[in-house]
Amino acid sequence: MLHLKSDADIEKIRAAGRIAAEALLRVKEKLNVGVTTDELDAVADRYIRSQGGRASALGYRGFPKSICVSVNDEIVHGIPGQRVLNDGDILAVDIAVKKDGFHGDMNASMTVGTVSAEAHHLVETTRRCLELGLAYATPEYRLGDIGHAIQSHAESEDFSVVREYCGHGIGRDFHEEPQLLHYGIAGMGRRLQAGMVFTIEPMINQGTAETRLLDDDWTAVTADGKLSAQFEHTVAVTADGPDVLTRFDDLPF
Repeated sequence: MLHLKSDADIEKIRAAGRIAAEALLRVKEKLNVGVTTDELDAVADRYIRSQGGRASALGYRGFPKSICVSVNDEIVHGIPGQRVLNDGDILAVDIAVKKDGFHGDMNASMTVGTVSAEAHHLVETTRRCLELGLAYATPEYRLGDIGHAIQSHAESEDFSVVREYCGHGIGRDFHEEPQLLHYGIAGMGRRLQAGMVFTIEPMINQGTAETRLLDDDWTAVTADGKLSAQFEHTVAVTADGPDVLTRFDDLPF
């Protein structure tokens, strides 16, 4: 069921999003050649707890860690562990936080050392896809307009959009209505309403859109072994335009 959010709800989601963004910044500061993804998870979890929050992912449907770290050909839901980061890696770091009964969720793709021109292009294209999608989060548009904007830009750069995973409503529950596809037809789908809060989180592949699930039943990878990147923000639809609840002027995301 769709739950429209009050101004008070939106501020609580923003407060949870602030903790997620600050935890992401601390992960970014730790990022270096030789660091393990488990170390990044520990940095984020420690900060989230210090702020009175809880990692939304921890224990969610059995997920064993506090954040998701998806490296290179991993698309989404990578489980932190003993994997050591190398020069030239790209990784999507997904952090969601619950605080005072509400969740905030975000993701940024980061780079380790010197990455290839192709990897840089993928990351920057994915960032732009998110920004184009966010611009349509107003009552003038429909869900399909967001997906169409993302798909059009990704494909214009010869990349592909992952179909199996989508954005989602968020608030008191980690995942709520509506589901938001990152591809689609302009003018189609549910009309957006003021008070909707959802994530936009395009996953863009260097090669084909096809995916494969690893034996851990969480980590999705590209079927062709090529790179993938992701960016995500939580956004509220308002009459005055998109209100990005996980973006803050003093943070680089």
